[in-house]
Amino acid sequence: MLLAATAVIGMAALIDTYREAVGTANTVSDRVLAGSALAIAERVVVAEDGSLEVDIPYVALEMLTSAAQDRVFYRVDGPPGTFITGYQTLPSIARRNPRGAVFGDDTFRGEPIRVAALERSASTGIHSVPFVVTVAETTIARQQLTRAILLRSALRLAMMILGAATIVWIAVTYSLKPLERLGDAIALRNPADLHPIEERVPEEVEGLVETVNSFMVRLAAALGALRNFTGNASHQLRTPLAIIRTQLALSARAATLEEARAAAREGDQAVAHAERILAQLLVLARIDAHAAPEEAAPVDLVALARAATADHVPRAAGRDIDLGFEGEGTQAVRAEPLLVGELIGNLIGNAIAYAGAGASVTVRVVAADEGVRLEVEDDGPGIAPERRGAILERFRRGADGATPGAGLGLAIVEEIAALFKGRVRLGDGAGGRGLTVSVTFPQA
Repeated sequence: MLLAATAVIGMAALIDTYREAVGTANTVSDRVLAGSALAIAERVVVAEDGSLEVDIPYVALEMLTSAAQDRVFYRVDGPPGTFITGYQTLPSIARRNPRGAVFGDDTFRGEPIRVAALERSASTGIHSVPFVVTVAETTIARQQLTRAILLRSALRLAMMILGAATIVWIAVTYSLKPLERLGDAIALRNPADLHPIEERVPEEVEGLVETVNSFMVRLAAALGALRNFTGNASHQLRTPLAIIRTQLALSARAATLEEARAAAREGDQAVAHAERILAQLLVLARIDAHAAPEEAAPVDLVALARAATADHVPRAAGRDIDLGFEGEGTQAVRAEPLLVGELIGNLIGNAIAYAGAGASVTVRVVAADEGVRLEVEDDGPGIAPERRGAILERFRRGADGATPGAGLGLAIVEEIAALFKGRVRLGDGAGGRGLTVSVTFPQA
């Protein structure tokens, strides 16, 4: 494409050079033609009878001779309608220029000619007699000069295009070498190798390499989240699935209907436990793949917390737990409603699961100096202060194994809160009893 564009520009330059060559040849030859006409005009005199006479000087025609063997013609005319000497049928030029010669192109005897006409006057001492000298020559020398100029220009342009082609080929080949090395380095990589590309590349493609590196970082994070999800799922679901298979086997070998029903109940509880684990793992996977927090829209935390509390009232009543909500007005935070709803549900579910029968659980949303604070408070057994930091990690539990769970509830709360620039704190409940989990979000 570069060479094609250069060739087009070269052709345009060559056309312009041709026009300039024609002008140059005419300018050079016209000066000689005008000089010849002037030499003849100086030999025109007025005879005694008042007529004009002219003695054609040899030098006037000699200066027009050339190696091209051009033929020279002349004509001298007196007052209008008077022919003095020369080639009477030689075309003249109708327009006149008293200051100098006038030039034009014509044909004579079937050949193209260049004509110069010079208007002068001869003085008798009393009055002046006007006359016109017309000198013409064939254009062989002019055409040869034009072709010579054009040929030399064409050769220079051809050398320039050839040189440009060589330079472009060398420059492009040299510039693409780093890209070839980059391609080879990527081709030799292990598919699991997603570390940033460190090959040196031309400045023009550094942005592309940075974009590829950024993509590889995101791809590595996505693959890491996928591996994390599959690893967690396989680890956490192994036990419930084993229990289900065991209970199915026991039910098949049961001697009585009651034994079969007991095995079925145990299997059903294991299925429910596996469902909870899988749901929590899917939430974690969604957190890992969630968009940037600045893309979230403002939501009313009071409305979300009130709705989540209402959804858990039947479950709390079934465990003899008094579940209530405190909060008024509107408190807007910038978050994703489904994820924040999951956060609130995990906090309420944990409180119901671990507070114990007869306990009270209170969900409240209040305005704080640092933003909007969500609290879930219970008066159950609570968690020892030295263990509170650890239970925010994945698969770490704060209670004994009597209550089923995977240790993901508070970890999900922590990660959702961090996603929307929130902070999670664990403290004592009212009167030093139980546990209060608070999550503070920046106010929208």
